[in-house]
Amino acid sequence: MRGRILAVIVSFLVAGSVLAQAHGGAAKKAVIWPAADLKWTDMTDGPPGSKIVDLWGDHTKGAYGALIKFPAGFAAPLHTHTSDMRIVVVSGTFIHTPEGKPEVRLGPGSYLMQPGRYRHSTGCDKASECVFFAESKGKFDIHMVGEGKAPVKK
Repeated sequence: MRGRILAVIVSFLVAGSVLAQAHGGAAKKAVIWPAADLKWTDMTDGPPGSKIVDLWGDHTKGAYGALIKFPAGFAAPLHTHTSDMRIVVVSGTFIHTPEGKPEVRLGPGSYLMQPGRYRHSTGCDKASECVFFAESKGKFDIHMVGEGKAPVKK
């Protein structure tokens, strides 16, 4: 039951994002992607091991809405993103740690808004992979804080 409720919530968020990006024209097409039809690709501009499905837009060029997947045990040390990012956790336990503060563990249905240039670390609990919906008005980027700090899979 909880899974169905979460699926409905994520569906509304995705639908709202798609509608918000549509411009002009009265005739709009429905976008229907069963989970089995999603084409996960390596997130070349993202942390190693991460996968992405752009639902609208293009995360490498500008505004987007996407599903992102981190492997179990994934950890990205202190970093920032240029643009604000809104996140809804779909599955797994997403670990978010603001700079200088304790980590916050976010389970399915949790929401997070990260302002641009906000310093934080991100991870995924080792028990299972993390899947989350993310949207931003700018392209995805990641800027590591400090030298020689790269995201890792534990």
